[in-house]
Amino acid sequence: MSEQTGLKVMVVDDHPMWRDAVARDLAEAGFDVVATAGDGLQAVRRAQAVAPDVLVLDLNLPGLPGVQVCKELVGANPALRVLVLSASGEHADVLEAVKSGATGYLLKSASTEELLDAVRHTAAGDPVFTPGLAGLVLGEYRRLATEPAPATPDEPGAPQLTDRETEVLRLVAKGLSYKQIAERLVISHRTVQNHVQNTLGKLQLHNRVELVRYAIERGLDDA
Repeated sequence: MSEQTGLKVMVVDDHPMWRDAVARDLAEAGFDVVATAGDGLQAVRRAQAVAPDVLVLDLNLPGLPGVQVCKELVGANPALRVLVLSASGEHADVLEAVKSGATGYLLKSASTEELLDAVRHTAAGDPVFTPGLAGLVLGEYRRLATEPAPATPDEPGAPQLTDRETEVLRLVAKGLSYKQIAERLVISHRTVQNHVQNTLGKLQLHNRVELVRYAIERGLDDA
């Protein structure tokens, strides 16, 4: 059984031919394409109805912008993974997508194989970026860490992380993928995911962006 079998994917794009082509490529590769949508409002409604594991999302949508779609859906379901597939490589668009909760960002100039690989990694919770954009995003994480942040659970009585959770958090802050962390710590990919989910819950954070910001603010990326 291939690793993508059973993974539910939804494709959102306002261009019918492009949307259908991406959905077809994903389905032929073994993904379960549970829905498609052509505008932002339709995307939110259908995603809430079919609960995909991965949302392949264009940013330029009528009705509701892609970043808002991402923010609403990830806010309601932090387990949802979002891969932005956009024609724009503008840094502002990339950063806005990541801040809204996207796990990855791929340009539409990517090959079919690159897209399929990106969806697989996104489903696993690993950040995926078109080459050249990963450094930009990590730099933004660091910049955000210098700004005033919402109150975090540092007060007495706040949940404490285990040594292993702290170790995983440190490696996440350094920009390692879940696969790389698993190899570094000699544990399974699933165990890494479980540690991250437990940490998110303990710290009352919602996604990887907030988690990395939390870690960098505490200097864990330099540890």
